[in-house]
Amino acid sequence: GGRETTDVRHLAVINGTYELPIGHGKNTLGNLSGWRDKLASGWSISGIETLQSGLPFTPQLGYNPSNNGDSRNPVRPSWNPAFSGPVILDAPNEYFNPNAFITPASGTYGNVGRDVLIGPGIQELDVSALKNTAVTERVRLQFRAEFFNVLNHANFATPNAVVFTSATTTPSPTAGVISATSTTSRQIQFGLKLLF
Repeated sequence: GGRETTDVRHLAVINGTYELPIGHGKNTLGNLSGWRDKLASGWSISGIETLQSGLPFTPQLGYNPSNNGDSRNPVRPSWNPAFSGPVILDAPNEYFNPNAFITPASGTYGNVGRDVLIGPGIQELDVSALKNTAVTERVRLQFRAEFFNVLNHANFATPNAVVFTSATTTPSPTAGVISATSTTSRQIQFGLKLLF
């Protein structure tokens, strides 16, 4: 047994839209008319906040000490009985402590379960500003500015799960190293749309 690979324990997506009270008939600049009103009114802002815990992953061996010939299913290491301290260090250059594991004896399987570690989570805020302008009674012009990951939060991918590459007592130097992100850095895009 073990956790499902897609087991996300905590996930919250919060979104909202707010129409700005600006322009003709609104609280702010409500006495505007003509082109000034067209410029000031019709604005709204939206936001989407995503908070998600990480995905489970399995520590692995880069070789097969069981000698069963199965190259499709990676063999897992064993827990190190002499290890104490936190397993998850939460740093990109060492997300988990490889010293928490040892190589299993030749001809055996490790005792670490499937998907026992949880990878990095996601925190992302997307914001957009939208302006609708009536050109005629039936035609509207829509301007959009969208900011993805506006706070430019680094959301890291799952770390390298291979703890040992051979039957040595020294862990791989890349064990627990994160080499990618799971989301993009801040991105900004603008759009103009004619609706009729």
